[in-house]
Amino acid sequence: MAGDPPDVPDPLALENQVCFALVVASRTVLAHYRPILEPMGLTHPQYLVMLALWEHRQLSVKELSRLLQLDPGTLSPLLKRLEAADLIRRERDVRDERLLAVTVTPAGRALRERAEEIPATIMERLGMSLEELRDLHRTLTRVIAAAGDLPA
Repeated sequence: MAGDPPDVPDPLALENQVCFALVVASRTVLAHYRPILEPMGLTHPQYLVMLALWEHRQLSVKELSRLLQLDPGTLSPLLKRLEAADLIRRERDVRDERLLAVTVTPAGRALRERAEEIPATIMERLGMSLEELRDLHRTLTRVIAAAGDLPA
């Protein structure tokens, strides 16, 4: 800014904004996932649903919503498309009829084998080591936790 000493960064400069760096990083990293996921018939949000289900085998829609930090209104269309593709099944939970249980079908389980290559492919495309990505994940997790602690 005019009148400021040359060594004082402008606090409103675009390149100094955490929000800008997060948005650009997210958009560019997700762009690397698209060509890998498309042959599998998945979008990135659908991939996240499948990751949660591969890990937990069965989840209620409520649990899935909490894990993915998505509201049920956003999650429902994703689940419908995955069910239409025969990758998941939604059924009333036998333990609690009020809950809708989501499970992976045999076709969804078979897709997991193809998906196992994704993390290494992304790491290679980004040109980052496993340790760098783990450090980044730890930092982003702290950012998420700190932002979640803020009043709405």
